Amino acid sequence: MSEHTPETSHPQAGRGSGAAGATETEAARAAYARYDRTTSRWGRATMAVALLVSVSAPLLLILLTDLSPTAGQLLTAFLAVAAVFGMFWVVEPVTYYPVLGPAAMYQAFMIGNIANKLLPSAIVAQAAIEARPGTRRAELAAVMAICGAAVVHIVSLVLFVGIGGTWLVAQLPESVVEVAQLYIFPAIIGAVVVQLAAYVKQVRVVVIALAVAAVVQLLLVPRMGDLFAGFATAIVVFATMALAWALRDRRAHAA
Repeated sequence: MSEHTPETSHPQAGRGSGAAGATETEAARAAYARYDRTTSRWGRATMAVALLVSVSAPLLLILLTDLSPTAGQLLTAFLAVAAVFGMFWVVEPVTYYPVLGPAAMYQAFMIGNIANKLLPSAIVAQAAIEARPGTRRAELAAVMAICGAAVVHIVSLVLFVGIGGTWLVAQLPESVVEVAQLYIFPAIIGAVVVQLAAYVKQVRVVVIALAVAAVVQLLLVPRMGDLFAGFATAIVVFATMALAWALRDRRAHAA
């Protein structure tokens, strides 16, 4: 009799454990719902404050100085910026949301440097705990990773840029500085691409993305000119999404 498992010897205990587990799951869902509402409320509020701060400087220049741009000049300036960066207003949220989730999206767009700092940090954190993209666990990992990345960024800026960076750049030969400026950013983005490819673990999608990017950048951009080049990233993103869906493994989805 002493060798019986607790579930066998005490069936009521087994049912009690199941009820406790269900209650715990409901409590976790309720807690996450409160967390989601809180982050959404404060996220919208802080983004609105950031927007006001961003536009306050040019408004102060107009109100307190002799600058008086016309409505036509403001519209021309806006269209010039929108022609280059307008597609990113749509592409970046659509691209980052599946990995970061809503709370981390507020953080990321408030802090900046998403592609080369915050997104890789979130991906590494999610991979370290084996969290699947789109799950609550992955979203919480992204939030904590972005917090850590922001702290490291601020500390490194103070120590290596504010204190030692100016001195170091002054000591380096000009040729070395030019090479660093030319290749550091592509090296970071290349590492991010490799990291993303290892993260998604979908060879078909990676091949499609690389092929589309190569066709657009190497064949279409040189022939279509600068205007087309401004929309090249958006074209690559949406073309990759469309082709990845059209060429998906239908047998795996059917199973």
